[in-house]
Amino acid sequence: MTTPEENESPRERTWIYITCSVLVVALALWGIFAFSAARESKRATEKADELTAALQKAGARAPDTDQIVGVLGDDGGATCDNPNKALSRATLLSLLTNGGTGPGTRPIVADSHVFEGQLLIMQVYCPNELEAFEKYVDDLKTADVAGD
Repeated sequence: MTTPEENESPRERTWIYITCSVLVVALALWGIFAFSAARESKRATEKADELTAALQKAGARAPDTDQIVGVLGDDGGATCDNPNKALSRATLLSLLTNGGTGPGTRPIVADSHVFEGQLLIMQVYCPNELEAFEKYVDDLKTADVAGD
């Protein structure tokens, strides 16, 4: 048995080694990102299940877990993105109006149950923001206007 004679130059072998190395590194990075995404997905599902249980305990019909994960993710999404800053509070107040436009827009006395869902979301996803937001909501004028 004879060994074939090497007829590639060292430069040609170097390109093979570099290409293989780049592919290995790219696959390793892809694996790391895929693992981290799976971990975040698991955490998002756990939090969505916790929110579903809290909503059901409060007597509300909870949306599908996949919908909650899609909207809130694992960090609460827009609900927990600076809920106690002036712009977030102004946006909230702009939703508590009579629905008119322009000079016809008037604030309303909202039902006392309007904020329960948001408070439950904050309890699960961003409990560090909850106390200040509860204090803000308690200062708003609400009443039992929609009935049970």
